Amino acid sequence: MTSAALLDPDEPDPVTFDNEAGGSVFFLACDHAGRAIPRSLGRLGLPEAETVRHIAWDIGIGAVGQYLSPQLDAALIRQHYSRLVIDCNRDPSVPSSIPEVSETTEIPGNRGLTDGDRAARVEAIFRPYHDRISEALDRRASEGRESVLVALHSFTPVFKGVSRPWHAAVLFNRDRRFAHILARLLRAEGGLVIGENEPYAVTDLTDYTVPVHAERRGLPYVEIEIRQDLVAGLAGQAVWADRLARLLPAAYAEFPRA
Repeated sequence: MTSAALLDPDEPDPVTFDNEAGGSVFFLACDHAGRAIPRSLGRLGLPEAETVRHIAWDIGIGAVGQYLSPQLDAALIRQHYSRLVIDCNRDPSVPSSIPEVSETTEIPGNRGLTDGDRAARVEAIFRPYHDRISEALDRRASEGRESVLVALHSFTPVFKGVSRPWHAAVLFNRDRRFAHILARLLRAEGGLVIGENEPYAVTDLTDYTVPVHAERRGLPYVEIEIRQDLVAGLAGQAVWADRLARLLPAAYAEFPRA
């Protein structure tokens, strides 16, 4: 299957870019904002109930980004296809890029794929998303603008039967400085259990957006994870957007700069 055949002309573009010219230093990215599946893939052989679960997308986080972007006057880029089609926060060369099993759910439509099948998903969905990020960050650099990459994600409250106590978490790879400041400010809010590199940690093998777009450019960054039950509804989405709209600038004000 070619990339041209993967998406019909009337299907959603994989990328939405809001407020691209926003004046903020913050650049917001939602790798798993949507759960769309190309019509040509027949819902990957899954029942509808599986395609609305956390295995398919980061529940609530796209809406948090939409609330947060205008408050910060920040650019926001969102990717709309399910991570079960292709995970836009994985290098396409790693097996988890197109999972055959997610949590405990088998994904029939991801079994027995040819190199061409995989390439079609990369070219139709993964590449346009990351090309837009690269182009935007390169343009900001050429204009002498600072950028702080904020990768927005959400996580399920229970994974394989184990409850997760964190309300939110900050993740990092080689550079923990901005994440560490933000974690301290989040804890100072009171009543929040904040993880650092838990329940996930950023690595070159398990992540793509932070290592490629932030670390290779030497940009300050943080990956934020919010527990999904806290942002599944409009009220919680607004609460967390308001909180981040206060705390991200406060963290940046403390961040050491040359």
